[in-house]
Amino acid sequence: MTTPQTILVAEDEALLRRILTGLFEEAGYRVVVAATGREALDRFADSAPDLVVTDIRMPEVDGLELLARLKALDPEVLVIIMTAFSSVESAVAALRAGAHDYIVKPFVNDDVLQAVRNALRQKELLGENRSLRRELDRSRSYSAIIGVSEAVQTMLELVGKVAATNASILITGESGTGKELVARAVHYRSQRAKGPFIAVNCGALNENLLEAELFGYEKGAFTGATHAREGLLKAADTGTIFLDEIADMPQSLQVKLLRVLQEREVLPVGGRSVVRFDARVVAASNRDLETEVAAGRFREDLYYRLSVIPVRVPPLRDRRGDIPLLSRHFATRFGADMGIAEVRFEPDALDALSGYAWPGNIRELMNAIEHAVALGGDVVARAHLPERVLAATTSAAVISSESVSSLDEVERRHVLSILEREGGNKGRAAELLGIDLSTLYRKLRRYESET
Repeated sequence: MTTPQTILVAEDEALLRRILTGLFEEAGYRVVVAATGREALDRFADSAPDLVVTDIRMPEVDGLELLARLKALDPEVLVIIMTAFSSVESAVAALRAGAHDYIVKPFVNDDVLQAVRNALRQKELLGENRSLRRELDRSRSYSAIIGVSEAVQTMLELVGKVAATNASILITGESGTGKELVARAVHYRSQRAKGPFIAVNCGALNENLLEAELFGYEKGAFTGATHAREGLLKAADTGTIFLDEIADMPQSLQVKLLRVLQEREVLPVGGRSVVRFDARVVAASNRDLETEVAAGRFREDLYYRLSVIPVRVPPLRDRRGDIPLLSRHFATRFGADMGIAEVRFEPDALDALSGYAWPGNIRELMNAIEHAVALGGDVVARAHLPERVLAATTSAAVISSESVSSLDEVERRHVLSILEREGGNKGRAAELLGIDLSTLYRKLRRYESET
């Protein structure tokens, strides 16, 4: 269950405190209240809220002094100031002092909620971008993409070639395969590496919010738009914008995005003048966009605009030889977080990890290794792996180093048995195996050369 975001409400009028508490709690937020500015400082230290909503006039410590003290404690704290209509000049002073927004009393509930949503969304975006930058600072190009398998090396070779161009790239692959890492590798291997890298999950926002985030908006464009904001396409100027889960973008917005990509200019929501931008577009999808186009769910012209260069990220089951490398990499990371200098795997643990199908791909493997290190500490044995991995890889199926019923041989028998069962229908066999047809053909050619 997701932990609700916390709002600290500082208001000396009891009735308003109750109104705001009910409004925010009904919207799904956790609320902490304070009757004075001094109490708000104490509550802030105890509750670590995501947002502070404070009246500007309070006894002991007023809203402006509270803002200054909160900023001294946390320069990135988001504060919304409430003020009476007759004191709007005080709100302007608060904005200059670092407040995120202000609300004029008496207020409309919807306006308050919209201001809160905008502030919290900005906090999430800033947090996501900081997280991405930390990850990228640790590994500026391919070092974050671990693998020696043929599938990964083929993909990396293609990434190396296309990174130097400005062509749009469409990255496809199942959920959890590492499409974001590939997008970042493209960015940091390109001439735009010194520019920003901005990631947007198109499936996480509704249509109106996604349009406002991408294109920006003018003050007064909609309820809660108390000031103009630059869109993420413009914010990615000279760099790269990564449009993740592009298949989830509503069709009406697909039309607008197509024009934006063709003209390289955006019209902010509520605006009259276009804004030029220069950002490389890298999109990603865990769905087959050709199938989405055929079904009428995705625009064909936008598909061709985005997929100038297609890059497919292989699922983990197609690169089993990389599982020990990835497992050790994640174990080292989680071990360091737990104060463990070195994590060692027992052979039966690596066998089980290599024998599991990993439907959740690298993301599932990473979570499994965190689970195993938490239980096993510096030595991970088979018993420390998640139950789903153990259940799928029984002791009878664990492949020992003495039995050269290797993983490749097990896979070969499985593939050929499925193909035989389907009467040689390669398309149907590939679908049942969960791989694309070209991967099946490569496997069959390899099997033929080995006989």
